[in-house]
Amino acid sequence: MSWTALAVPDWRARIAALAAPFRTRLAQRARSAPLFAHAYAFHLNMRFGGMPPLRMAEFARAQKLAGLKIHVEDGEQASLSRMSEEALHTYGAAMKGLGLELHVETSTTEVTGLANAVRIAHATGATSLRCYPRYEGRVSDIIERTTADLRQLTALDPDGHLRFTLEQHEDLKSEELIRILKAVANPRLSLLFDFGNMINAYEPPLAALVDQAPYVSEVHVKDCLVQPDRGGWAHAACQSGKGHLPMHAMFVELLLLGEDRPQVLAFGLEEEEGYFAPALRFPAEEADPFIAARSASFTHVGSGDLSTRLLQEADAARRQVETVRALLDAIATEAERTQG
Repeated sequence: MSWTALAVPDWRARIAALAAPFRTRLAQRARSAPLFAHAYAFHLNMRFGGMPPLRMAEFARAQKLAGLKIHVEDGEQASLSRMSEEALHTYGAAMKGLGLELHVETSTTEVTGLANAVRIAHATGATSLRCYPRYEGRVSDIIERTTADLRQLTALDPDGHLRFTLEQHEDLKSEELIRILKAVANPRLSLLFDFGNMINAYEPPLAALVDQAPYVSEVHVKDCLVQPDRGGWAHAACQSGKGHLPMHAMFVELLLLGEDRPQVLAFGLEEEEGYFAPALRFPAEEADPFIAARSASFTHVGSGDLSTRLLQEADAARRQVETVRALLDAIATEAERTQG
């Protein structure tokens, strides 16, 4: 299947076809969508520019966002994972003082890594913890191991302080993630839908969203260029609005989820310009394919001037906030325009 052969969704026609109550719902939710800063938008600044987690919180506040999603390792020596318990409590208090909700993330489902992330989440007063498996092996083995890991969540958070999300992270397909969720059967575990990560698992974005929709509670927002790769698809992250992803259409479907209240509780603005991820699943793969070991996500800093690159990244993060707000305004305006 060629990426260029996929139909381009007409998001305006989709809105026009909605019944009036759904158009009203869509407009209201587009104008009040809970936008979160995401630390990966400052990935290089936090690795090479000495940017500490508190400055991420200040960025979120300055942009009038609802909260912050931050990985426990973001910030190198200044990261949450290297803070003392006292420092974690102080950071959590600073977040509350800024009026921001905190979500923490980790790049594993192994129980030791989950336990550490839960400890950090509790100490900082975070409300949500994202994880994803990074195992090497057959897909069936990855599913089995991840299921066993996530069955420990109740014991790790017995008082139910946290929501947990499992993210599609380039290797497992949507139906495989859903299989894990159903096997774990924890009502506090749901899916985090990433705008681009299904590409590497050889799934079109809207098809993946249709499958995942009943289980999605949080989102990572980004754009990318889809590239052919050994018969599959790779993705090269780019400036939001300049790539191949149907961002308007995905936002429309995500905003419509939930009847009495929005199902999606956070849209993390994860600009990743310069990030590249190769194809991991293929149309002609065997029934139970092998997934090789891989590192957590990172972006190459490049060979140019570092200070210039760090400034470019910061500018891109601010620009994404503007782009997404304009996109949401366009959706709301279209929904209101068709009310009659």
